Amino acid sequence: MKPIKVAVQGALGRVGREVVNALCREPEMQLVGAVELQVAEDYLPLPDGSGTVPFSSDLDYILTKCQPDVLVDFTTAKATMPAVRMAAKRGVNLVIGTTGLTADDISEMETLSMAHQVGIVVAPNFALGAVLMMHLATIAARYLDYAEIIELHHHQKLDSPSGTALSTARAMAQARGKPFHQPPEPGQTSVSRGKQVEGVTIHSVRLPGLMAHQEVILGAPGQTLIIRHDTISRECYMPGVILAIKEVVKRQGLINGLDALLNL
Repeated sequence: MKPIKVAVQGALGRVGREVVNALCREPEMQLVGAVELQVAEDYLPLPDGSGTVPFSSDLDYILTKCQPDVLVDFTTAKATMPAVRMAAKRGVNLVIGTTGLTADDISEMETLSMAHQVGIVVAPNFALGAVLMMHLATIAARYLDYAEIIELHHHQKLDSPSGTALSTARAMAQARGKPFHQPPEPGQTSVSRGKQVEGVTIHSVRLPGLMAHQEVILGAPGQTLIIRHDTISRECYMPGVILAIKEVVKRQGLINGLDALLNL
């Protein structure tokens, strides 16, 4: 069986470096090219010392030269959407971990995937523990009427609230079939407590020293239930990324969320 040929956009980013490392460890996959906003050399040395791959700021050049089966993108929404359009038109499948994508972006991805008969996996979080946290929250949401989310990330994260928090709140409300209740206010206040999504208040924390953390707090009279996930290292995303790469080449259309690949 031939290895799956993969190119990585954002190869020198915090997650991109982990993706490159993970691909070098996978016997069923081959890293064939890398893209970054600014490059100083034409070839990227592989971290396992096995050689180099073409490296460029020009995605079109990499797609043409390297002919990947899959493009993995962990960059920014501004860079991701042009990459999706370009790759889909060339018949290249995509695994997208960029946050800050809009509903219109997701809708366009679905249209492109069907028009060009490619698979696209886009997920707010590739950590398996985070996916399970979201799944457990949807189960609890059916039984408890009040919920808030605290999401904590490093100070360089661009979007707020996080994509994971927004997806969690929406999935919880969908599982209930209705928005959550808002607790009674003791009095009128002009202070914002956070972003309201389907009756769930989301609080965002951005501080140096944090990586990625989320706490879902559900409440009812006399009790609370807390479901929390902590990212200790970005290598936690790699099993999910590898799974997505293996699956996306077998499918056509948009897969929104890793839960679909885990049969949750």
